[in-house]
Amino acid sequence: MDRLSYVGKRLLHLIPILLGISILVFLLIHLIPGDPARVLLGPHAPAKVVAAQDKAWGLDLPLPVQFVNFLGGLLHGNLGTSLTYQEPAVTLMASRLAATLWLLISASILTVVITLPLAVAAAMRPNSWIDHAIRLIPLVGLGMPAFWVGIILLLVLAESTGWFPVGGFGTDFLSHLHAIVLPALTVALGIAPITVRSLRAAMLEVLQADFVTTARAKGLAERRVILAHVLRNAIIPAITVFGLNIGWLVGNTLVVEKVFALPGIGALMLDSILSSDFPVVQAIALVFAVLVVVVSTSTDILRSLVDPRVKLG
Repeated sequence: MDRLSYVGKRLLHLIPILLGISILVFLLIHLIPGDPARVLLGPHAPAKVVAAQDKAWGLDLPLPVQFVNFLGGLLHGNLGTSLTYQEPAVTLMASRLAATLWLLISASILTVVITLPLAVAAAMRPNSWIDHAIRLIPLVGLGMPAFWVGIILLLVLAESTGWFPVGGFGTDFLSHLHAIVLPALTVALGIAPITVRSLRAAMLEVLQADFVTTARAKGLAERRVILAHVLRNAIIPAITVFGLNIGWLVGNTLVVEKVFALPGIGALMLDSILSSDFPVVQAIALVFAVLVVVVSTSTDILRSLVDPRVKLG
């Protein structure tokens, strides 16, 4: 199977996946207690006024009818209209997309920057104090909630020193870059322990391979052996592990954006959940699901490019 056919097949698989996700999200969102009209109009609003608002929004219809209406709009590129802001959900997400993309891309880059030197240092000195420290410190970090790590970073690196802003996203490229460092570091510290341990284990396995012994016997410099032979082969399982954890990385942005007051899609989703803004929550959940599946597919394709032994099928 050629790569184009493989990509087409994976894209076709998105249809039942997204349909299942849309059904699940729709049902779970409607299980959240609270009436959006009551939340918007206030606790003292007359019942008749609340009922009229529910009717205007179509929330008085049976759930199957509401879901069919949602799918119909989805097929026409309409993800619904926010009950709170009275704006299309697509417009709301588009206005907040930049901050979320900055966070995801920056966190991914920082994860790689953290993973490579730590994994190489640990693998080159197995069972040494350096190896034990590198394995222990990330393990401790893995058990820390993202919001707690974010608050600690704010207290230590923002409020106490003034090196970074305590919140916001800035207005230009440099201010965006300055503001995104701590949020991206918070997300990266959550996923890096997994990638460090994975890459370390893979490197230890590759170091025992015959071709590495042969390369050293030929007199190749140790740096070239590690970079050209060991790391190139060990990076393959690490790519797979990173791809499998993309969903966790995307989900973690919800809390991190709130902690650092980033105007991103994650913060919008939390606000929409609290206000029972069903259309926005459904739209964001679908967008996140598409993002995770697309990244997962891209990871598979990247793995096939790095490892010629992988066959598409």
